[in-house]
Amino acid sequence: MLYPFKDKEPTIDPSVFLGDGVVITGDVTIGKDSSVFYHTVIRGDVSPTIIGERVNIQDLSCLHQSPAHPLILEDDVTIGHQATLHSCHVKKGALIGMASIVLDGAEIGEGAFIGAGSLVTQGTKIPPNMLAFGRPAKVVRELTEEDKKDMTRILNEYCEKGQYYKAVQQTPLLR
Repeated sequence: MLYPFKDKEPTIDPSVFLGDGVVITGDVTIGKDSSVFYHTVIRGDVSPTIIGERVNIQDLSCLHQSPAHPLILEDDVTIGHQATLHSCHVKKGALIGMASIVLDGAEIGEGAFIGAGSLVTQGTKIPPNMLAFGRPAKVVRELTEEDKKDMTRILNEYCEKGQYYKAVQQTPLLR
């Protein structure tokens, strides 16, 4: 469901897949070929949320902001199942693992990987191409070429799945 908030409405590219149960409100922009999977909530009722192209936001995630602090997801970002993102900046090609929390003012560097279940605390900066993990998240090592290939595989699979589900959404199975 898409809802306005006061004078702001979501701006979503027609190519975007929105799964059933998704709620998007207010000042939210989503770029081309992105996907928002089932039962995710993106509220743009405090500050803008800007989501780039080919971003995938997996099931049960929650995205929100604080006053004067937008939430920004650059192109080619992967957000794992049940992640919570609040007024942070996730740079191009980064991956946020399942059930992770990324708080206000945190910056996830280009191509960085936040391990599942991590807590990236307020204002934390994770450098590009690093693996960070834990509660609170700490950099544990530089990503290997194998890590980077796996991140690209995940991104590509979710881009393909989003477009597949968008196509079959018009003709669901009825039993």
